Amino acid sequence: MRVIVRTVSELCVTVGSVIVLFVVYVLFWTGVRADAVMDEQLDLLRREWAKPRPPAVASAPKPAPYAEGKPFAIMYIPRLGFTWNKPVLEGTATGTLKKGLGHYGETARLGQRGNFAVAGHRRTYGDPFKDFPLLRRGDAVVLTDGRTWFTYRIDKGPYKTVPADVEVIDPVPRTSGYTRAGRYLTLTTCEPEWGHSHRLIVWAHLDSTQPVEAGKPEALRR
Repeated sequence: MRVIVRTVSELCVTVGSVIVLFVVYVLFWTGVRADAVMDEQLDLLRREWAKPRPPAVASAPKPAPYAEGKPFAIMYIPRLGFTWNKPVLEGTATGTLKKGLGHYGETARLGQRGNFAVAGHRRTYGDPFKDFPLLRRGDAVVLTDGRTWFTYRIDKGPYKTVPADVEVIDPVPRTSGYTRAGRYLTLTTCEPEWGHSHRLIVWAHLDSTQPVEAGKPEALRR
C-alpha cells in the first residue's frame, strides 16, 4: 500500500513539474523568442530602408504585392507605450504571426483606399496585443513603410465579435459606423486573453501622412 501511495505521489509531483515547465514555456520562453524574432524583422526592415532607393514619382508603376511572410512596415501605438513598435508582415499564417503582426492579404495596402486590416496575438509569441482593450476612440495608430508616415485615428472599439464575423475587414465594415468608402485601418485580436472564442476589433481612419524626411509625426513626439 505504501509503495502505491509513494508511486502515486511521485507521479503527481512529476505531472505537476511538467505543467509548471509548460506554463513557464508559454508565459516566458515563447515571449523571449518572439521578441528576438520581432527585433530581427525590425532590423531587416531598417537595413532595407537604409539602402538608396529611387525617388517616388506620380507616374511610377503600380507597386508589387507585399511578399508573403515578409515584413513591409512598422506599427506604433502610443497608447500601448512609447517603446511599443511591431513589424507588420504579409499574411496571417501561424508562422507569420509568430514574427509580428500580420496583414490580411485580401485587404487594402497601407494608406490606400479601402481597409488595411492587421491581426496580432493577444497572448503568447510576444503578447503584441496584450493591452488591446486599453485602446480608445481618438488614439493614434502610426505606421511607416520607410518612405511615409501614416497616422490613423481610432473611431470605434474595442468591439467584441465572433471569429466567423469576417465582415469586420470588409472595405467598408458594416458594424464600424462607416457609411462610405475611405482609407481605413482594422486591428483584430483574440478574446478572451487566453482564449480564442471571440475577437476584439478596432477601426480607424487615415488622419494624416507625411514623408519620413519630415521627422516623426506629432503622435510619436513626447
